[in-house]
Amino acid sequence: MLASPTLLITDDDAALRESLATAFTRRGFKVTLAEDGQRGLDIARRKGIHLVLVDYQMPKLTGLEMLAELREIRPDLPCILMSAALDEVVRSEAEKMRAYGVMSKPLRLSEIDRIVRQAMRKFYGWAAEG
Repeated sequence: MLASPTLLITDDDAALRESLATAFTRRGFKVTLAEDGQRGLDIARRKGIHLVLVDYQMPKLTGLEMLAELREIRPDLPCILMSAALDEVVRSEAEKMRAYGVMSKPLRLSEIDRIVRQAMRKFYGWAAEG
């Protein structure tokens, strides 16, 4: 069982990255941050990441492009796509990329926490306190 799983938060919105990092650090995660899809992909290649939160609209690589690349190198890595421009096309593409979940922005911390915990239980048998 994982003691402190590593969560990669990839979003070009610095305030959102930092607030999610604070929230998930308090929930027992080690958190790594990336400001764009290319940087997130580079981190996922080098580090032992257990779960990825990725924004849809970012510079360099979009969230879907990042997911496609991740599937090549880490096919079973759980990824949750976040988007302020969520529609059926984005949902359908995320499904094709086997995203564990798709969340609409603005995010509700209780919802993102719930889906992250679900993914961690399903993929790793991890259950955090709290």
